[in-house]
Amino acid sequence: MSEINIAVTIAGSREEQTTTIGTKAWELFKDQPEIIAARVSGELKDLAYVLTDGDDVEGVEISSPDGHNILRHSTAHVLAQAVQQLWPEAKLGIGPPIVDGFYYDFDVETPFVPEDLTKLETAMRKIIKEGQRFERRVTSDDDALTELAHEPYKVELIGLKGGSAEAAEGANVEVGAGELTIYDNVRRNGDVAWSDLCRGPHLPTTKRIPAFKLMRSAAAYWRGDENNKQLQRIYGTAWESKEALDEHLHRIAEAERRDHRKLGRDLDLFSFPDEIGSGLAVFHPKGGVIKREMEDYVRLRHIEEGFSYVGSPHITKEGLFHTSGHLPYYEDTMFPPMEMENSRYFLKAMNCPMHNLIYRSKQRSYRELPLRLFEFGTVYRYEKSGVVHGLTRVRGLTQDDSHSYCTPEQAPEEVEHLLNFVLGLLRDFGIDDFYLELSTRDDSKPDKFIGTDEEWAQATKVLEDVAIASGLELVADPGGAAFYGPKISVQAKDAIGRTWQMSTIQYDFNQPKGFDLSYQAADGSRQQPVMIHSAKFGSLERFFGLLVEHYAGAFPPWLAPVQVQAIPVAERHSDYLFDFAKLMKAKGLRVEVDDSDERMQKKIRNAQMQKVPFMVIAGDQDIEANAVSFRYRDGRQDNGVPIDEAIARVADAVASREQV
Repeated sequence: MSEINIAVTIAGSREEQTTTIGTKAWELFKDQPEIIAARVSGELKDLAYVLTDGDDVEGVEISSPDGHNILRHSTAHVLAQAVQQLWPEAKLGIGPPIVDGFYYDFDVETPFVPEDLTKLETAMRKIIKEGQRFERRVTSDDDALTELAHEPYKVELIGLKGGSAEAAEGANVEVGAGELTIYDNVRRNGDVAWSDLCRGPHLPTTKRIPAFKLMRSAAAYWRGDENNKQLQRIYGTAWESKEALDEHLHRIAEAERRDHRKLGRDLDLFSFPDEIGSGLAVFHPKGGVIKREMEDYVRLRHIEEGFSYVGSPHITKEGLFHTSGHLPYYEDTMFPPMEMENSRYFLKAMNCPMHNLIYRSKQRSYRELPLRLFEFGTVYRYEKSGVVHGLTRVRGLTQDDSHSYCTPEQAPEEVEHLLNFVLGLLRDFGIDDFYLELSTRDDSKPDKFIGTDEEWAQATKVLEDVAIASGLELVADPGGAAFYGPKISVQAKDAIGRTWQMSTIQYDFNQPKGFDLSYQAADGSRQQPVMIHSAKFGSLERFFGLLVEHYAGAFPPWLAPVQVQAIPVAERHSDYLFDFAKLMKAKGLRVEVDDSDERMQKKIRNAQMQKVPFMVIAGDQDIEANAVSFRYRDGRQDNGVPIDEAIARVADAVASREQV
C-alpha cells in the first residue's frame, strides 16, 4: 500500500485527503508561507514530520499564539548558538518562550553588557541569513549524556526529565516524560553548526525568523533556586514581521512612560520606604486622595448593592486557618507565625474565615439570605522578593472583600449580581475592555483540591452559565482554581492593550462545611449555605497601579488629587483666585492656588507636569468680567468663562466621572 488517508484543516475548513507514504507536513502547506509548523492530532510537530495514516493535520500560522512560541523558541536557539560562537566557554541553561518574547540562561565568567547584545544581534543575523535547518533527532538518555557531557546543566535536566515542569520554569521545552530529542542546526552543505537538547518543534529554517531584538540581560539563579549558581539571562523578542516588532517596541516604550512606579514618584503619590520593608507601600497625601476616592466609591456601592459593612482584626490564632482549610495549603504564602501565650498567631492572608465567624455568631434563617458582608480588609502575603513589583504585587494589600451567603438555588442569581456589580465598577473607573476567565480544578492533582466531584461540577456549572450569559468572551483556565472552589476572574485591558487580572468571583462549598455554617430552611431543616467570595478591585493597591498606568497619571477629574490649579497672571490677581478657590471648595472640589514667585508660563508647565485636569487663569480682563480662563491638559484654552459657569463645568465633570 503506497497511500495513506489524512484529514487537513486549512482556513478553518477540514477535508479528507489521500496522499502517498512518506509525505511530509510541509508539502500540504507549501503555498502558505505563513505556516511554520503543524498540529497533528492535537500535537505540535515540525513541518518535516512524516505523515502517517489517520493523521488529522492543521497548519500553525506564525502569527498565532503557538506560532509565536515556536518562532521565539527557535530564535532562542539562534541566540544560544551565537553566544557559544562568541564565548565558546559558555555553558547552556534553559531557553523557553515567554509572553511576548524569550530568554536563554548562560553560565559565563563575565556578565553580559549592552555592547555584547549588539555583537550577538550581528552574529544572529548571520546565522539567520545562512538559512540553517532545524533538524530533529531522537536520542537515548545514555547517548545524550555522552554527547552533552560538556553541558552540565543539560545533563542535570536529563536526569530530571520526568518531572521537568517542577524542575524549573521553562524546562519542559527541553525535556519531558517522553522520548529525548536533540535539534541540530544544519548548514546548507550538511554540516552541523550547533546542537541543543530540545523537545521542539521549531521553524523549518533560521531564515524563517522575520524580525527579532535582544532586549536586556539580567542575573538569574539556575532553576530559580537562590542556592544554585547565578547565571546570566538574555531576554529577547521575535515577531512575524518588522511591523509587528516595531509595534511591540512602541508598546514597551509606552509602558515605560506609564510605569506606575515612576509616575508614583513623579506625582508624589506613594513610596516604598526601606525602613518599612519590601512590598509595603505608604500613600502620600496626593495618593491618599485617590485612595480615599476609591474607598468611598466602593464602600457606597457595596451598601447600594445590599452589603453590610463589617470589620475584622489583622491577626488571628492559627486554628482559624486550619478550620478554613487555608493551612496547610497556603502557609508558604503567609508570613511566619508569632508565638504568644502558648499559641501561634498569623497575620491574616485572607478575610473570609473572620466573616464566617460573623455569619456563625447567631442562628440564620433562609429569610436572611443572601446575607452579604463586606469590609476593607488589609491582608499580608509573603510574596517572594523576585515577584514583588510596585503596587501590582505587594506584601500588604487591601481587599474590598465581600462574602455572600446564599442557598444553592440563589447561587446563580447571586453570581450574576456580583458580576454585574464588578463590570459596572470597572466601567465607572474608565475600564471598559475586558473578558472573563473561568478557573477550574486540575483533576490530575486531587491532593491540591478539596471537595467531591459533584460539588466541583455543580459550582463550575453555575459560574460557567453566568459567564456565558454575560455575553463576554470566556477563556478556560484549567487548574487555576483555588483549593476550595472554582472562580471567575475579570481580565481587564488598559489603554495600551495590556491585560490585568482584576476582580474575582469564587464559589466556595468547602468553608461553610468546615465552619459548620447553616441556616433554617423553609421546611424547618438545617441546611448548609453556599459561600461566594468576591473582590471588586481585586486589591486596592493593584487597582491603583492599573489606574496610574491606564491614565498615564492623567486621572479624570473625580480621581485627580488636584482638580483645579488656579494660576494668577500676576501677584495682584492672587486674592481674586483665592476667593474663587473658596467657592469651589464649598462645592467639595479640590483646588490649589499657585501664588509662588514663578513666572506664569512656568506655573502652567508645573501644572501640566502634575497632570492637573483643569488650570484656571485670571488676569485683569478676567477680573473685570467676573470670569476666569480655562486651560486644559492638551493645551486648549477657553477664555472669559463666568465664575458660576466655571464652577459648574468642573463640578459636572467630576460628577459624571468623565475624562477631560
